[in-house]
Amino acid sequence: MKAQIPQVERYSYTQHRKQVMRKIILPVVIATLLIIGLIVLICLATFNAGGDVGRWAAISTMWILIPVMIAGIIALALLIGVIYLLALALARLPHYTGLAQDYVYIARGYIVRGADALVKPVIGLNAWLENLKEFIGRMTP
Repeated sequence: MKAQIPQVERYSYTQHRKQVMRKIILPVVIATLLIIGLIVLICLATFNAGGDVGRWAAISTMWILIPVMIAGIIALALLIGVIYLLALALARLPHYTGLAQDYVYIARGYIVRGADALVKPVIGLNAWLENLKEFIGRMTP
């Protein structure tokens, strides 16, 4: 047997159910009915005996092209912005890239000196051991 938890009718839950109907489902249904009605009206006006199919095709083409043109204008504005920012950057970059190159050259010197300082004891120890091996090799016939 499964125990059933009693459902408490809270005020917020009942308000939510009312709002879902009034603020979500009703506007979607009304918009759907309006679009279907508009489609039926356009079909009746276009395909009747006196309908002008060419004019409606031109109107439809304009409505299809409007979002494409808006997107193109936005893309053009973004492209102009990027070109302007690149022009500003190119005006200032040679100075700063030269400074960065100088700092990298200075850092390279520190890195090489640090690496040499780290390896110097190991190389010195290996050289001393090789000299010791050579000396012991000369002592034994």
